[in-house]
Amino acid sequence: MSLAVRARRVVLPDGVHPAAVHTRDGRITAVKPFDDAPSGAVTLADDEVLLPGLVDSHVHVNEPGRTEWEGFASATRAAVAGGVTTVVDMPLNSVPATTTVEALHGKRAAARGQVACDVAFWGGAVPGNLDQLRPLHEAGVVGFKCFLLDSGVPEFPPLDDAGLRAALTELAGVDGLLIAHAEDAEVIAAAPAPAGASYAAFLASRPPAAEESAIAGLVAAVRDTGARAHVVHLADADALPLLRRARADGVAITVETCPHYLTFAAEEIPEGATAFKCCPPIRETWHREALWVALADGDVDLVVSDHSPCTPDLKRLDVGDFGLAWGGIASLQVGLPVVWTGARARGIGLAEVARWMAAAPARLAGLPGKGTIAPGKDADLVAFAPDESWTVGALEHRHPVTPYTGRRVTGVVRRTWLRGQLADGTPRGRLLRRGQS
Repeated sequence: MSLAVRARRVVLPDGVHPAAVHTRDGRITAVKPFDDAPSGAVTLADDEVLLPGLVDSHVHVNEPGRTEWEGFASATRAAVAGGVTTVVDMPLNSVPATTTVEALHGKRAAARGQVACDVAFWGGAVPGNLDQLRPLHEAGVVGFKCFLLDSGVPEFPPLDDAGLRAALTELAGVDGLLIAHAEDAEVIAAAPAPAGASYAAFLASRPPAAEESAIAGLVAAVRDTGARAHVVHLADADALPLLRRARADGVAITVETCPHYLTFAAEEIPEGATAFKCCPPIRETWHREALWVALADGDVDLVVSDHSPCTPDLKRLDVGDFGLAWGGIASLQVGLPVVWTGARARGIGLAEVARWMAAAPARLAGLPGKGTIAPGKDADLVAFAPDESWTVGALEHRHPVTPYTGRRVTGVVRRTWLRGQLADGTPRGRLLRRGQS
């Protein structure tokens, strides 16, 4: 099967150009001048841009075990509706967590035949599973997630410093990647407990120092072990100088942030609006703006959703209590328009957005066939209308609770192709292994 798509604006690795993208059997075979296309080529409208399919390397699908929270079918339908052609599933909050090879096989069995986009998998690093890290690595997980404090679910306990260093040492031997939820439990224990409808009180319960302390410990452990690590969902801009110095010194550490940290600000969150609760929390305006600057300067590497849905009752919208509500934001389908809305307001182009949301996550996850429009890559493509505005309403996620509801955003995904086929929600996605191209 062959497909050719041409557009006056195509986001390529070297910038935005008119081009015709030729594909066969699901792979890009050539990128040619706009006029060099067969008669049956799909020609995008003048208001559309052709983007590479996005790669979201931070998605909590929650199946098996908590499928009522999301599930592979609904999550991947939401993904392709939002221009995401590859998701990487987190090892929690499913039951069992992906901390053994047997659990990984269970994840793959649950996903098989359901996925509308391609799916890869993270493994988990928890106390007691050190002997599972190499087998999981060999079985194709893209890397290993750990928590440095309570994860919120009992089946995924945190690593202490000794456990962190043991995992990093084990992974250094196979050039494996450890990704960390970096907040310091002791700092949080010393802060006031969250309770009630006050967002300010919730914010005070997860102070910036918790991120900085945990990241400092992670940097030290990576430096000492020679391993590779990645900081997930950075919210605290005060941690950026620490990360910048570590990287300048050759420490192999990367960092991501998320659309909600780039969009919302603590000062704007209404009392009792528990749809906004996530950990680490959405911080004040200056943190948001500093994260945008860090992205532009290359100090933050990528933007991914941290799509972490739950059933509506767990968000405690009935009482608006930030102490009781589950912390997580559902955003998989809206990440591209949300980030693009913020980027264009700051004079940042689509090429940069595609780098942060497609190329960089693909590189992090070790998926060489994904993330850019270039010969040899999978024919994952998105027709995106960057000037069309819309109001976030009903989405493909299993549950409707998201802080983006009612928000006006700019940029519409009009069509998505997965490996050269129109992605319409049909379960034709593949289950990927690390290094698969």
